[in-house]
Amino acid sequence: MRVIADIPHEACKITVFAWNSRYIIKLEKGLLEQTYKVDEFELNGIDDIKKLLNEKFMQQALERFAAMRSSLQAALEQI
Repeated sequence: MRVIADIPHEACKITVFAWNSRYIIKLEKGLLEQTYKVDEFELNGIDDIKKLLNEKFMQQALERFAAMRSSLQAALEQI
């Protein structure tokens, strides 16, 4: 697996990897991460990946991070 891009974003870290004929798009915020795997044949390189990570997609991802954080916190409180 090799890093092909770090895409700047104000709310989370975005790293794009190439591996096994796939792009792996990893979003990280604090201790949480989301990973998306996309077949290389569906996109034409980093420009298409940046288009994929549009404002709507990123807003939904950030909302998902908030839900993940809440779920984790609730589970930790039950221990």
